[in-house]
Amino acid sequence: MEISEYLEEVGAWAIGSGLQILLVIIVMLITLRVLHAFVNRAFRRIRGQGEDPEAVKRAETLKSIVNSLVNVAIFSVGLVIILGQLGIAIGPILAAAGVLGLAVGFGAQNLVQDVISGFFILLEDQIRVGDVVQISGTGGLVEKVNLRLVVLRDLAGNVHFVRNGTINVVTNMTKEYSRYVFDIGVAYREDVDEVMEVIRVVDEELRADPVYGASILEPMEILGLDEFGDSAIVIKARTKTLPIKQWEIGREFNRRLKKAFDERGIEIPYPHLTLYMGEDKKGRAPVLRVSQDVSS
Repeated sequence: MEISEYLEEVGAWAIGSGLQILLVIIVMLITLRVLHAFVNRAFRRIRGQGEDPEAVKRAETLKSIVNSLVNVAIFSVGLVIILGQLGIAIGPILAAAGVLGLAVGFGAQNLVQDVISGFFILLEDQIRVGDVVQISGTGGLVEKVNLRLVVLRDLAGNVHFVRNGTINVVTNMTKEYSRYVFDIGVAYREDVDEVMEVIRVVDEELRADPVYGASILEPMEILGLDEFGDSAIVIKARTKTLPIKQWEIGREFNRRLKKAFDERGIEIPYPHLTLYMGEDKKGRAPVLRVSQDVSS
Protein backbone atom coordinates (compact mmCIF):
# COMPACT_ATOMS: atom_id res chain seq x y z
CA MET A 1 0.00 0.00 0.00
CA GLU A 2 1.39 3.38 -0.97
CA ILE A 3 1.69 6.20 1.49
CA SER A 4 -0.93 8.24 -0.34
CA GLU A 5 -3.48 5.44 -0.10
CA TYR A 6 -2.68 4.98 3.61
CA LEU A 7 -3.14 8.68 4.24
CA GLU A 8 -6.43 8.61 2.34
CA GLU A 9 -7.68 5.74 4.54
CA VAL A 10 -6.57 7.52 7.70
CA GLY A 11 -8.24 10.70 6.53
CA ALA A 12 -11.44 8.88 5.69
CA TRP A 13 -11.45 7.20 9.11
CA ALA A 14 -10.75 10.50 10.83
CA ILE A 15 -13.59 12.20 8.96
CA GLY A 16 -15.97 9.33 9.67
CA SER A 17 -15.33 7.31 12.82
CA GLY A 18 -12.79 9.73 14.26
CA LEU A 19 -15.23 12.62 14.30
CA GLN A 20 -17.91 10.38 15.75
CA ILE A 21 -15.57 9.28 18.55
CA LEU A 22 -14.64 12.90 19.22
CA LEU A 23 -18.30 13.81 19.26
CA VAL A 24 -19.01 10.99 21.73
CA ILE A 25 -16.24 12.24 24.05
CA ILE A 26 -17.55 15.81 23.86
CA VAL A 27 -21.11 14.64 24.57
CA MET A 28 -19.81 12.56 27.51
CA LEU A 29 -18.04 15.55 29.06
CA ILE A 30 -21.02 17.85 28.53
CA THR A 31 -23.39 15.25 29.95
CA LEU A 32 -21.16 14.79 33.01
CA ARG A 33 -21.06 18.52 33.66
CA VAL A 34 -24.83 18.85 33.25
CA LEU A 35 -25.59 15.86 35.49
CA HIS A 36 -23.11 16.98 38.16
CA ALA A 37 -24.64 20.46 38.14
CA PHE A 38 -28.13 18.93 38.41
CA VAL A 39 -27.06 16.65 41.29
CA ASN A 40 -25.34 19.50 43.15
CA ARG A 41 -28.38 21.76 42.75
CA ALA A 42 -30.73 18.99 43.87
CA PHE A 43 -28.75 18.30 47.02
CA ARG A 44 -28.47 22.00 47.77
CA ARG A 45 -32.26 22.12 47.80
CA ILE A 46 -32.43 19.01 49.99
CA ARG A 47 -30.13 20.47 52.61
CA GLY A 48 -31.90 23.85 52.51
CA GLN A 49 -30.01 27.01 53.33
CA GLY A 50 -27.31 25.24 55.30
CA GLU A 51 -28.75 26.16 58.68
CA ASP A 52 -29.02 22.53 59.80
CA PRO A 53 -25.50 21.04 60.01
CA GLU A 54 -26.93 17.52 60.08
CA ALA A 55 -28.73 18.06 56.77
CA VAL A 56 -25.57 19.53 55.27
CA LYS A 57 -23.46 16.51 56.27
CA ARG A 58 -25.98 14.03 54.94
CA ALA A 59 -26.38 15.92 51.66
CA GLU A 60 -22.61 16.11 51.13
CA THR A 61 -22.20 12.40 51.77
CA LEU A 62 -24.98 11.34 49.42
CA LYS A 63 -23.88 13.85 46.78
CA SER A 64 -20.40 12.32 46.56
CA ILE A 65 -21.91 8.82 46.17
CA VAL A 66 -24.36 9.90 43.43
CA ASN A 67 -21.65 11.77 41.52
CA SER A 68 -19.43 8.67 41.59
CA LEU A 69 -22.26 6.50 40.23
CA VAL A 70 -22.94 9.05 37.48
CA ASN A 71 -19.27 8.98 36.45
CA VAL A 72 -19.24 5.18 36.23
CA ALA A 73 -22.49 5.04 34.23
CA ILE A 74 -21.51 7.73 31.70
CA PHE A 75 -18.00 6.41 31.13
CA SER A 76 -19.30 2.86 30.71
CA VAL A 77 -21.82 3.91 28.05
CA GLY A 78 -19.23 6.08 26.31
CA LEU A 79 -16.68 3.27 26.27
CA VAL A 80 -19.16 0.86 24.65
CA ILE A 81 -20.01 3.40 21.91
CA ILE A 82 -16.33 4.15 21.24
CA LEU A 83 -15.50 0.45 20.94
CA GLY A 84 -18.30 0.11 18.41
CA GLN A 85 -16.90 2.97 16.34
CA LEU A 86 -13.49 1.33 16.39
CA GLY A 87 -15.00 -1.75 14.78
CA ILE A 88 -14.65 -3.96 17.84
CA ALA A 89 -17.52 -6.40 18.33
CA ILE A 90 -19.34 -5.37 21.48
CA GLY A 91 -21.50 -8.49 21.89
CA PRO A 92 -18.68 -10.92 22.77
CA ILE A 93 -17.13 -8.32 25.06
CA LEU A 94 -20.38 -7.84 26.97
CA ALA A 95 -20.86 -11.61 27.20
CA ALA A 96 -17.31 -12.07 28.46
CA ALA A 97 -17.79 -9.20 30.89
CA GLY A 98 -20.92 -10.91 32.23
CA VAL A 99 -19.08 -14.20 32.76
CA LEU A 100 -16.13 -12.37 34.27
CA GLY A 101 -18.45 -10.43 36.56
CA LEU A 102 -20.05 -13.65 37.73
CA ALA A 103 -16.64 -15.18 38.44
CA VAL A 104 -15.48 -12.07 40.24
CA GLY A 105 -18.72 -12.10 42.26
CA PHE A 106 -17.94 -15.59 43.53
CA GLY A 107 -14.26 -14.85 44.10
CA ALA A 108 -14.64 -11.39 45.61
CA GLN A 109 -17.21 -12.10 48.28
CA ASN A 110 -15.60 -9.57 50.60
CA LEU A 111 -16.08 -6.84 48.01
CA VAL A 112 -19.74 -7.78 47.56
CA GLN A 113 -20.17 -7.79 51.34
CA ASP A 114 -18.54 -4.35 51.55
CA VAL A 115 -20.85 -2.92 48.89
CA ILE A 116 -24.01 -4.34 50.46
CA SER A 117 -23.01 -3.15 53.94
CA GLY A 118 -22.10 0.27 52.56
CA PHE A 119 -25.48 0.54 50.85
CA PHE A 120 -27.36 -0.06 54.12
CA ILE A 121 -25.02 2.27 56.06
CA LEU A 122 -25.89 5.08 53.65
CA LEU A 123 -29.57 4.12 53.42
CA GLU A 124 -29.99 4.12 57.21
CA ASP A 125 -27.96 7.32 57.58
CA GLN A 126 -25.59 5.76 60.13
CA ILE A 127 -22.48 7.69 59.11
CA ARG A 128 -21.96 10.96 57.30
CA VAL A 129 -18.97 13.03 56.27
CA GLY A 130 -18.05 15.26 59.21
CA ASP A 131 -19.28 12.90 61.93
CA VAL A 132 -17.02 11.73 64.75
CA VAL A 133 -17.48 7.98 65.12
CA GLN A 134 -15.88 4.92 66.62
CA ILE A 135 -15.67 1.83 64.42
CA SER A 136 -13.93 -1.44 65.24
CA GLY A 137 -12.10 0.18 68.15
CA THR A 138 -10.90 3.10 66.01
CA GLY A 139 -12.30 6.59 66.48
CA GLY A 140 -11.97 9.66 64.33
CA LEU A 141 -13.54 12.21 62.01
CA VAL A 142 -15.26 10.76 58.94
CA GLU A 143 -13.54 12.25 55.90
CA LYS A 144 -15.03 9.96 53.26
CA VAL A 145 -17.72 7.30 53.09
CA ASN A 146 -18.74 5.28 50.04
CA LEU A 147 -20.08 1.85 49.17
CA ARG A 148 -16.77 0.12 49.90
CA LEU A 149 -15.11 1.79 52.87
CA VAL A 150 -15.10 4.55 55.48
CA VAL A 151 -12.09 6.84 55.87
CA LEU A 152 -11.39 8.13 59.40
CA ARG A 153 -8.78 10.62 60.62
CA ASP A 154 -8.01 10.43 64.33
CA LEU A 155 -6.89 13.19 66.69
CA ALA A 156 -3.20 12.53 65.93
CA GLY A 157 -3.82 12.96 62.20
CA ASN A 158 -3.60 9.25 61.34
CA VAL A 159 -5.91 8.10 58.54
CA HIS A 160 -7.74 4.78 58.97
CA PHE A 161 -9.46 2.92 56.11
CA VAL A 162 -12.26 0.66 57.39
CA ARG A 163 -13.99 -1.77 55.03
CA ASN A 164 -17.77 -1.63 55.30
CA GLY A 165 -17.99 -5.41 55.46
CA THR A 166 -16.02 -5.46 58.73
CA ILE A 167 -18.27 -2.94 60.50
CA ASN A 168 -20.43 -4.56 63.17
CA VAL A 169 -21.01 -1.68 65.59
CA VAL A 170 -20.91 2.03 64.77
CA THR A 171 -20.74 4.51 67.65
CA ASN A 172 -21.71 7.92 66.28
CA MET A 173 -20.84 10.62 68.83
CA THR A 174 -22.14 13.57 66.81
CA LYS A 175 -25.51 12.54 65.37
CA GLU A 176 -28.11 15.32 65.78
CA TYR A 177 -26.57 16.42 69.11
CA SER A 178 -23.73 15.49 71.47
CA ARG A 179 -23.29 15.01 75.20
CA TYR A 180 -20.34 15.38 77.55
CA VAL A 181 -20.41 13.38 80.79
CA PHE A 182 -18.58 14.76 83.84
CA ASP A 183 -17.31 12.66 86.75
CA ILE A 184 -16.41 15.31 89.31
CA GLY A 185 -14.49 14.03 92.32
CA VAL A 186 -14.24 16.02 95.57
CA ALA A 187 -13.02 15.22 99.06
CA TYR A 188 -15.24 13.40 101.55
CA ARG A 189 -15.23 16.43 103.82
CA GLU A 190 -17.05 18.60 101.25
CA ASP A 191 -20.77 19.33 101.34
CA VAL A 192 -22.35 17.62 98.33
CA ASP A 193 -25.13 20.21 98.04
CA GLU A 194 -22.59 23.04 98.00
CA VAL A 195 -20.55 21.33 95.29
CA MET A 196 -23.62 20.79 93.11
CA GLU A 197 -24.58 24.44 93.56
CA VAL A 198 -21.11 25.51 92.38
CA ILE A 199 -21.47 23.24 89.35
CA ARG A 200 -24.84 24.81 88.57
CA VAL A 201 -23.46 28.36 88.86
CA VAL A 202 -20.49 27.61 86.60
CA ASP A 203 -22.84 26.11 84.03
CA GLU A 204 -25.04 29.22 84.07
CA GLU A 205 -22.00 31.44 83.56
CA LEU A 206 -20.80 29.29 80.67
CA ARG A 207 -24.21 29.35 78.97
CA ALA A 208 -24.27 33.13 79.31
CA ASP A 209 -20.90 33.42 77.58
CA PRO A 210 -21.40 34.70 73.99
CA VAL A 211 -18.63 32.44 72.66
CA TYR A 212 -19.63 29.14 74.26
CA GLY A 213 -23.32 29.67 74.99
CA ALA A 214 -24.45 29.20 71.39
CA SER A 215 -23.06 25.64 71.41
CA ILE A 216 -24.93 24.55 74.57
CA LEU A 217 -28.46 23.30 73.94
CA GLU A 218 -29.73 22.71 77.48
CA PRO A 219 -28.78 23.52 81.09
CA MET A 220 -26.45 20.99 82.66
CA GLU A 221 -28.17 17.94 84.10
CA ILE A 222 -26.67 17.14 87.51
CA LEU A 223 -27.40 13.48 88.12
CA GLY A 224 -26.18 13.53 91.74
CA LEU A 225 -23.73 11.63 93.93
CA ASP A 226 -22.72 8.65 91.81
CA GLU A 227 -19.84 6.91 93.57
CA PHE A 228 -17.96 6.58 96.85
CA GLY A 229 -14.39 6.25 95.64
CA ASP A 230 -11.25 5.31 97.55
CA SER A 231 -10.34 8.93 98.21
CA ALA A 232 -13.20 10.97 96.71
CA ILE A 233 -16.92 11.17 96.26
CA VAL A 234 -17.90 11.42 92.59
CA ILE A 235 -20.73 13.62 91.35
CA LYS A 236 -21.97 12.82 87.85
CA ALA A 237 -23.37 15.42 85.47
CA ARG A 238 -23.81 15.83 81.74
CA THR A 239 -24.37 18.63 79.24
CA LYS A 240 -26.00 18.68 75.80
CA THR A 241 -24.28 20.51 72.95
CA LEU A 242 -24.28 20.91 69.21
CA PRO A 243 -22.56 18.06 67.33
CA ILE A 244 -18.75 17.92 67.81
CA LYS A 245 -18.88 20.80 70.34
CA GLN A 246 -18.99 18.57 73.44
CA TRP A 247 -15.22 18.38 73.90
CA GLU A 248 -14.72 22.13 73.54
CA ILE A 249 -17.50 22.84 76.04
CA GLY A 250 -16.29 20.11 78.41
CA ARG A 251 -12.73 21.43 78.53
CA GLU A 252 -13.86 25.01 79.14
CA PHE A 253 -16.28 23.91 81.86
CA ASN A 254 -13.55 21.93 83.62
CA ARG A 255 -11.25 24.96 83.53
CA ARG A 256 -13.87 27.22 85.05
CA LEU A 257 -14.93 24.64 87.62
CA LYS A 258 -11.33 24.22 88.83
CA LYS A 259 -11.05 27.99 89.35
CA ALA A 260 -14.40 28.05 91.17
CA PHE A 261 -13.30 25.20 93.46
CA ASP A 262 -10.06 27.01 94.23
CA GLU A 263 -11.92 30.24 95.11
CA ARG A 264 -14.26 28.40 97.52
CA GLY A 265 -11.65 26.11 99.03
CA ILE A 266 -13.28 22.93 97.72
CA GLU A 267 -10.71 20.16 97.70
CA ILE A 268 -10.06 17.97 94.67
CA PRO A 269 -8.32 15.21 96.61
CA TYR A 270 -5.16 13.27 95.98
CA PRO A 271 -5.38 9.49 96.35
CA HIS A 272 -5.34 8.37 100.00
CA LEU A 273 -3.79 5.16 101.27
CA THR A 274 -4.59 3.47 104.58
CA LEU A 275 -1.84 1.23 106.00
CA TYR A 276 -2.74 -1.71 108.19
CA MET A 277 0.24 -3.07 110.14
CA GLY A 278 -1.50 -6.23 111.30
CA GLU A 279 -1.94 -7.72 114.81
CA ASP A 280 -0.52 -10.69 116.63
CA LYS A 281 -2.67 -13.29 118.42
CA LYS A 282 -2.77 -11.14 121.56
CA GLY A 283 -4.20 -8.17 119.67
CA ARG A 284 -0.97 -6.21 119.77
CA ALA A 285 0.09 -4.27 116.69
CA PRO A 286 3.73 -3.55 115.83
CA VAL A 287 4.93 0.01 116.24
CA LEU A 288 5.20 2.03 113.03
CA ARG A 289 8.19 4.34 113.32
CA VAL A 290 8.39 7.19 110.81
CA SER A 291 11.65 9.10 110.65
CA GLN A 292 12.77 12.01 108.52
CA ASP A 293 16.32 12.63 107.44
CA VAL A 294 16.97 16.34 108.04
CA SER A 295 20.71 16.17 107.49
CA SER A 296 20.28 17.35 103.93
